[in-house]
Amino acid sequence: KRNLPLFGICLGHQVIALANGVSTYKMHNGHRGINHPVKNLKTGKGEITSQNHGFAVNREEAEANTDLEVTHVHLNDNTVAGIAMKNKNVFSVQYHPEASPGPHDSSYLFDQFIENIKK
Repeated sequence: KRNLPLFGICLGHQVIALANGVSTYKMHNGHRGINHPVKNLKTGKGEITSQNHGFAVNREEAEANTDLEVTHVHLNDNTVAGIAMKNKNVFSVQYHPEASPGPHDSSYLFDQFIENIKK
């Protein structure tokens, strides 16, 4: 309700989805380790990410939710890897941009969050 800036990472991503009425489900194997390819749907760019989770956000429900936008997808299985609330200062990713397993492809997310705080 207060529209404070919020950046959800991994479990935070799932909590933001659940808070918006979007369910999660247990994955067969989950995503574990480094070098997971993710596509940023806003920029069209790929990111190499570090992941460690066994649950995913329901994509159909996320896409049907008028308050959410799917911002990232995992390229191996097309699961939701990022969402943003359309009318709130909230976004999240289902990976670990702070882990830095190799390239720093996702470091822009922290810049985006800092800009949200400044607003």
